[in-house]
Amino acid sequence: MRRKAAALATAAVAAAGLAGYSGPARAETPAAACETPADHRIAQVQGSAAASPLAGQTVRVEGVVTGDFRRTDQLKGFYIQDPAPDADPATSEGLFVYSTQDVKAGDHVLVTGKVTEYSGLTELSPASAVDVCGTGPAVRPTDVRLPLPDGVTMERYEGMLVRFPQRLTATEVYDLGRYGEVSLSSAGRLFNPTEGRGRTQEWNDAHRVLLDDGSNVQNPPVPPYTRPRVLRVGDSTTGLTAIMSQGFGSYRLEPAKLPKFARTNPRHAKPAPVGGDVRVAGFNTQNWFTTLNKRGATSVEERDRQLAKLVAAIKGLNPDVAGLMEVENNDAAGADSAIQTLVDKLNAEVGAGTYAWIRHPNPGTDEIHVAAIYKPARVRPEGAPRSSDAPVFERPPLVQTFSRADGKGARFTLIANHFKSKGCTGATGADKDQGDGQGCFNPRRVAQAKAVAELAAGETNPVVLGDLNAYTAEDPVKALVGGGLVGQTERFVKPAQRYSYVFQGQSGELDHVLTGKALSKRVTGAAIWHINADEPLAEGYATKYNPPYLYHPDAYRSSDHDPVVIGLRLR
Repeated sequence: MRRKAAALATAAVAAAGLAGYSGPARAETPAAACETPADHRIAQVQGSAAASPLAGQTVRVEGVVTGDFRRTDQLKGFYIQDPAPDADPATSEGLFVYSTQDVKAGDHVLVTGKVTEYSGLTELSPASAVDVCGTGPAVRPTDVRLPLPDGVTMERYEGMLVRFPQRLTATEVYDLGRYGEVSLSSAGRLFNPTEGRGRTQEWNDAHRVLLDDGSNVQNPPVPPYTRPRVLRVGDSTTGLTAIMSQGFGSYRLEPAKLPKFARTNPRHAKPAPVGGDVRVAGFNTQNWFTTLNKRGATSVEERDRQLAKLVAAIKGLNPDVAGLMEVENNDAAGADSAIQTLVDKLNAEVGAGTYAWIRHPNPGTDEIHVAAIYKPARVRPEGAPRSSDAPVFERPPLVQTFSRADGKGARFTLIANHFKSKGCTGATGADKDQGDGQGCFNPRRVAQAKAVAELAAGETNPVVLGDLNAYTAEDPVKALVGGGLVGQTERFVKPAQRYSYVFQGQSGELDHVLTGKALSKRVTGAAIWHINADEPLAEGYATKYNPPYLYHPDAYRSSDHDPVVIGLRLR
């Protein structure tokens, strides 16, 4: 199995008209070759440890072909399995053969080759002889259930045909377009341990396995599980049968036939109703830049594609007020600024003058800043926008008080935030990763949270929202709650739907909305609109690798974060 680096392999095969390519022409195996017996069983080659005890030796083994992946756009080899297992359950009965010699599933073969460990996978490479000696007995898949029993690892199944009788749920699809990979879980959606669901990292890891596509091609023109509809996190399959392989740091399933997934997590065209007479939303726009070749688009076409998706998402949210994160910090550019361009395009879609924006009085020096938009027909700003000059902020909050446009009812104060990321670049001392699951710069985020809580305490009916780069059970969110604020999604969103981000196969809520206690009584509902976190990266606005048929100017994968919205009853 070779890393998915042959990005042009599929195109080359198609150009040669080799859609059914199966390697060198099949030749009859001389009878004498089949009379040369195996000198080792597959189990002996595999051994009971992670690496073969025969590594570096040339052996001859016998088995039945269980998986054919010989094409140049696949793994350039096939899997064989001993149909008569030995008495030791710790030794695998399967083996990968790195060879394009013509075979087919069900063939009885004798293979001579050098025992090699490649990226953790025990294989015969190169294979000096592949002798097809008729049809072998049927190999039945071995049932495997997650989590594995104590003391059992995937190594005992390496190279074998396995079947998972339980339902497996997609818990990560980020690399679907690039590598054809899907992370699967036997426990439904997996949540980040610091989300506060009572699960540990070890528990999560024990309940998941990686599904590959049996291909070496990176960025294939037609990624698996994208037709007729794109696979989302939360979709599921039952009875998955595949070869247990290994490579690049993980065990992986290579199916001879791609499994079918049930749409157990359907898309929703709109967020759930939140009631009230004013809607307030928070949305991380994932680097909306009008300046090219910075953090966002690299071409005018990409910028237009990104803008179309962001506008579709905001239209679907239909906020009266929205705090936006990761907007290019170029307000001084006037009409060419990122926020002005976004509002202009939005108004072109929903009607002239429908939205206006608030100029940040202290946007900071970072390339991105927080921004705010609002509907003048629904609400009106009260007083000038404010911020904080506390040195703890890389991206200072934007503070603006609003009332209903008719002046009736209570006021509220938006405090839009984007806390320090979990990335470790530049982290020193206590800001380094402490191994508690909260990532780097956690003390910085806690300090920012305390500063925001203090700021909120002096404002009228504060609504603190934004990408806090902290999951619900982490210290920064606790600091905000400890400062007198009330989390609203915890009140209104069911636990299974309470997430806004998926990272390394684990979901969690990075994007929060909290209010003061008095205003909390006026909150009529909250919703997280799952249009982004569950969708593959390949659906985004980028043009370099994403297949053209996956792009649509709609809200899905408009960002990597899901937006959140609440309803307020101000009268």
